[in-house]
Amino acid sequence: MERAIDSYQALQKYFYLPDSKLYLEEYPHNGGNPYSYVWPFSRAMAATIDMSQLDKVGDTYKDDVQDRLQGVELYWNNETDPPGYDSYVRPPLGNGGDKFYDDNHWLALNFIKIYDTTGDEVALNRAKQLFDLAVYGWDTDPSHPCTGGVFWTQAPWSNDRNTISNAPAAEIGLLLYDITGEQYYLDWSKKMYDWVNSCMLAPNGLYWDHIDLEGNINKRQWTYNQGVMIGASVLFYKATGDLTYLKRAEDIADKALEYYGGSRLYSDPPYFNAIFFKNLQLLESVNNNQTYRKFMQAYADEMWKTVRDPETGLFKLDPNRSVSLLEQSAMVEIYANLATKESILNIDKK
Repeated sequence: MERAIDSYQALQKYFYLPDSKLYLEEYPHNGGNPYSYVWPFSRAMAATIDMSQLDKVGDTYKDDVQDRLQGVELYWNNETDPPGYDSYVRPPLGNGGDKFYDDNHWLALNFIKIYDTTGDEVALNRAKQLFDLAVYGWDTDPSHPCTGGVFWTQAPWSNDRNTISNAPAAEIGLLLYDITGEQYYLDWSKKMYDWVNSCMLAPNGLYWDHIDLEGNINKRQWTYNQGVMIGASVLFYKATGDLTYLKRAEDIADKALEYYGGSRLYSDPPYFNAIFFKNLQLLESVNNNQTYRKFMQAYADEMWKTVRDPETGLFKLDPNRSVSLLEQSAMVEIYANLATKESILNIDKK
């Protein structure tokens, strides 16, 4: 817990801008945009929510969660149909930006966790809006290779459909199904989940990154892609009671721990690993397999020992560049979640 508190204090000291309730993209700030993009903000928001979940001290971070809720609305674009969060702050502080479906997925997961812990109906309704946005992003052109799937972005320069633009959306839908019982959420989650398994599953049992409209597959196997498919499988098991889903989650986890064992884990950025770890913890909350926690703890210990600057509390992955908001937020998430045995998505144990 002390590591989480220390890392969060550094996050707030060096990145947070209290007047606007926004964050810097990096520290030291070397010019460019005065505020972070929404993707790093979403991870700082997730880290703040995780701090509010800590035993005994969590209540001291509840006001910070409310600040994140105010800050994130500066990215909200209700002039589009459907509405959603732009990649950058909207006027008057910025000029907005393209919508990325995965950015909006991370925020929806944040809103659901806030609802689960506080009963905030506004947060729940926003999560529902963002799931509708994900459905809107579904590819309906039957001429495309691997027809279906949610696109990565609305930007005209990319037509990729990604594991990370589909599996987290399935998680959102399954969590909303758990809350509302509405079949719409379960049905769409199944479509998104099945698309990933049909089009992104590699021969080694892990998941590739994305496919373009020419059918070219980017075969990089990032940690967070494995994590969200573990999480979606666990949530399908909880929704249906079908052990096939639980076994699939365990199989992905086993293969991922073998694949990323040793130095390979450190070649992925901590913000991908934080998402991977949270979903491993969701699986742990069901099967009580302590192997996952040992794997995560070893990474957390190594990063604390070799990457953290004890003078500032910042995690300097590269001494020749600034520390990014994404990196610092990720380490807060990792330490906060290791300090609690609660599941990352905070759903009822069934």
